[in-house]
Amino acid sequence: MAAKDFYQVLGVSEKATPAEIKKAYRKLAKQYHPDANPNNPQASDTFKQVSEAHAVLSDPEKRQKYDTMRRLGAFDPRRSGTAAQGAGRGPGGGGFSETFDFGDFGSMGLGDIFSSIFGKGGKREEPKGESVETELEIPFRTAALGGKVPVTLSLNETCPTCSGSGAAPGATLSQCPECKGRGTISFGQGGFAVNRPCPMCRGRGKIPSQKCPTCGGVGETRTEKNVMITVPPGTESGLKIRIKGQGGAGRSGAPPGDLLVTFQVQPDRFFRREGLDVICDVSINLAQAVFGTRLRVKTLDGKKVVLKIPPGTQPGRKFRIRGEGIAKGERRGDQLVTVQVTLPEQLSPEQAELLKKFTEAAGMPH
Repeated sequence: MAAKDFYQVLGVSEKATPAEIKKAYRKLAKQYHPDANPNNPQASDTFKQVSEAHAVLSDPEKRQKYDTMRRLGAFDPRRSGTAAQGAGRGPGGGGFSETFDFGDFGSMGLGDIFSSIFGKGGKREEPKGESVETELEIPFRTAALGGKVPVTLSLNETCPTCSGSGAAPGATLSQCPECKGRGTISFGQGGFAVNRPCPMCRGRGKIPSQKCPTCGGVGETRTEKNVMITVPPGTESGLKIRIKGQGGAGRSGAPPGDLLVTFQVQPDRFFRREGLDVICDVSINLAQAVFGTRLRVKTLDGKKVVLKIPPGTQPGRKFRIRGEGIAKGERRGDQLVTVQVTLPEQLSPEQAELLKKFTEAAGMPH
């Protein structure tokens, strides 16, 4: 995994379908999740790599641009180490050197992703903290009206014992033999060169004589963090939002990562949704259907509206309460009330005789 080939990280082929990528990610995420490996500090690092690979390969645009980089040889492990032989050599050996800037990939965020892996402009840069993905179940009414929902996250934070150095208290630090203290290693092809954090020292440039007992030399520990999530009005299942700066802490003063939230809306016992309209069912008895009545029907915001049921209402008839649906921008739906007529399971002899006379008088067959 040192070469950061995301296909190798997930254990899938470069022709893997989105479903295969998702399946591989779920399997590895479950296997290496830090909560399932509390005594294995390396599981956190593996989990982060798996999440990073999934974030790129599960996005069609990011995957396409990543594949372009991969075809250029940027992820060939044989080219890792110090600057590749021939990198920076132009025609005739005149000697030009070009360091690739991943920011050239545009504003979709891929430049930031690759810069966090390899560095940018040949300069050593600490990557931002891990971005955390979570799925949040929310009540139907909160989704419809908007609101705030608390969530507890398990995040990587800077180790309090070593302050992120990975060294045990009193340990000495020596220059990393792999990167010669630079914190990055380079590899390239032709006029193309790429930097990435050194896998041996994790980009620090130094190696401790003894690893930190708290984090095992990783420089990070797992911690619980409470975050209040704002739910936009009209939220539907599958909606994703990004909350900047609420992910894992960055190293050496780098900014924290982001929190990616996918909402799943819980069903409601009374309401259901069709676009911006909310649907509900109410029950009336036979007499109310025949002679008409007035019902108090509750709405999304908890108030009750008086609904007039006219005489002769048939089962399944719908009534519209305007403006009591879901609001989204300047638009707002209605509340549709479907009337269901309930019949008694048993009648006393007197009730049966009265009903018989009523149906005969009304000309109804029985």
